[in-house]
Amino acid sequence: MTSKLMKLASQSQLSSWLSSIHPQVWIFAIGRFLSEVGTGCTLFYAPIFFVNEVGLSATSVGVALGSASISGIVGRIVGGSLADSEHWGRRRTLLLATAISAIASLVLATTNDFTILVIGSLISGLGIGFYWPAAEAVVADASEIDNRRETFAIARLADNLGLAIGIMLAGFLIAIIGSYRWLFIIDAISFLMFFGVVYAGISKTEQQQIGESEKTAHFASWMAVLSDRRFLVYIAVNIFFTIYISQIHSTLPLYFKNFVIKSTTEGFAQTTISVLFAWHLVLAIICQLPVTSFLKRCSHTLALTVSAILWGVGFGLIWVSGTASSDNLAWVALALGVFAVAIVSYTPSAASLVTELAPENQRGVYFSVNAVCWAIGSFIGHPLGGWALDQPPIITNTFWLGFPLSVLIVVVILQYLNRILPE
Repeated sequence: MTSKLMKLASQSQLSSWLSSIHPQVWIFAIGRFLSEVGTGCTLFYAPIFFVNEVGLSATSVGVALGSASISGIVGRIVGGSLADSEHWGRRRTLLLATAISAIASLVLATTNDFTILVIGSLISGLGIGFYWPAAEAVVADASEIDNRRETFAIARLADNLGLAIGIMLAGFLIAIIGSYRWLFIIDAISFLMFFGVVYAGISKTEQQQIGESEKTAHFASWMAVLSDRRFLVYIAVNIFFTIYISQIHSTLPLYFKNFVIKSTTEGFAQTTISVLFAWHLVLAIICQLPVTSFLKRCSHTLALTVSAILWGVGFGLIWVSGTASSDNLAWVALALGVFAVAIVSYTPSAASLVTELAPENQRGVYFSVNAVCWAIGSFIGHPLGGWALDQPPIITNTFWLGFPLSVLIVVVILQYLNRILPE
């Protein structure tokens, strides 16, 4: 009887805060879901396509994909200022971002050499750069302090659900038509659908209607961000997290496909890779709200510490999967399961922490700097992973052990951040 009452109370609490989510967040989540279906079609398959079909080396693909970070940094800096601008704002910045991203997907669909891949990656990086500061600011503007983590969790849930469906759709299409290029065309269509959702359903937020006299000049905003010691410490630790995530998106799919597993004569089949990453995202979807609710009782730094430890465990399991004499598939599935929980532990707390550190009229700029972390993480992570896969097996396997060691640095920085943050 007691357990039944507790279950009903938990369901009531969940229903209560779900109903408190701003309607614009739900509309925006629909757009993100549609966009991520297209992204899921290409995200994990792009490295396989460019190496195995186009014929580029893993290192050159890593460098080309990492080049998106260069334009991405420019996009994030400009996009953050545009998102905070009264005359431009979040909505127009998102429309610009989705249009640029659609063009990038079409360019990548025509890739047949390194040059076109770099051009497509640079355009893609610019679109992503414009997107993230405005996207995070839209969610932050529509959240309240009591439901902030849950609001960001809803947005991430839409992302992961779209990615999971996109991955399964891509695996099915490749098996039927045998062409990777169509995946990029689907991605372009999904961005155009997202454009339509933003155009029809996203309005100016209250923050953007504040008078110019009450807004900080853009230059002063950037100076304020760069002098915020607590935020800069967070940025240092966040770069580590983005490097970890970049390995899932680019290095691991190619590692599973081409790296020789001891118990077999070749790497995992394409369908197996699809199932593995679908499992990873389905688990993230299932765990997103429960993990967010559980970690809400913890400080942001403690939640991020939990995530960091899980990342270390996950990479340790990847090392085991490549060196074990049997059950390699089981070890990989376990590692991707741990990564799923690590991601859902990280994203809501990280975004909520940035929202709380940023003055309301400077959220675009703060999220711009936060998004630069992702560009830096990709710039480091993609080429680093590509280089490791081009090395002899002993170096490739040892590569994964470096990440658990780096987690020790992350935990130390987080403990320092915890001391300097206000109660």
